Amino acid sequence: MKKLLITGASGFLGWNLCKIAKQQWQVFGVVFKNTVVGIEGITQVAADLRSYDSIKNLFAEIKPDAVIHAAAISQPNYCQDYPQESWEINVKASLNIAGICADNSIECVFTSTDLVFNGLNAPYSENDEVCPISVYGEQKVMAEKGMRARYPLTAICRMPLMFGYGGMAKSFIQPMLQSLREGKELALFVDEFRTPVSGETAARGLLLALEKKVSGVLHLGGKERVSRYEFMRLLVEELGLNQAKLKSCRQKDVKMAAPRPPDVSLDSSKAMALGYQPLSLREEFQKLRGIV
Repeated sequence: MKKLLITGASGFLGWNLCKIAKQQWQVFGVVFKNTVVGIEGITQVAADLRSYDSIKNLFAEIKPDAVIHAAAISQPNYCQDYPQESWEINVKASLNIAGICADNSIECVFTSTDLVFNGLNAPYSENDEVCPISVYGEQKVMAEKGMRARYPLTAICRMPLMFGYGGMAKSFIQPMLQSLREGKELALFVDEFRTPVSGETAARGLLLALEKKVSGVLHLGGKERVSRYEFMRLLVEELGLNQAKLKSCRQKDVKMAAPRPPDVSLDSSKAMALGYQPLSLREEFQKLRGIV
């Protein structure tokens, strides 16, 4: 089996990638310090992606045939408050990985974000101009452009809001569901729209990009454009949480460090033409019954 290196393997998306990829690849999951992937059949390796030497030694030791670079500091508010720290992972490490892949002709897939857009002209296709409004979005744009400049064959996969089960790594829905189960009220935006997918669907999309040898930009959004409020309303309905207390609010009602675009829905028809098959939200939610 060919060797696949997955960075950010202990994170939510990385965990889902490792779980699915091991069926067709010999998977090496890169983690930082004492984090754990916890999937049988995965070779876990520790590396500090902020260090070029650490990345170089990692590649020299494993000699991967392909890389999916999913490691990131992906919390927009954290990136807004700590731009230098997040730049080390989100930009510097990404460019170093692209450079090593270029030098060794290693297939490279990079996970970017729908937050490279300002949210004023959705739905967005791969041909639309990027226009980020947060530090996180800006860093992902820098990584996209820098990686493509160093290695034009890189697949830049823009990911939507992701949810579901990820082993020890939780998506954004778990703490929300816990609050609702404790009887707390949850306020959610009715004026922020995304095209969400499960971590499993997102992972399959990234592996498809690798299989099809995609180069350039590819959007891996879901089928449905929903607000945060409508998303959670559908989820609690499918999970049978009839007593859940949901309250609608607007972006202007909540003070956050990072500006949030109103609508970054993705047009993913290009990926769907390649065989990308996201499920409906109801289908995804039904698979999560008894798990989340």
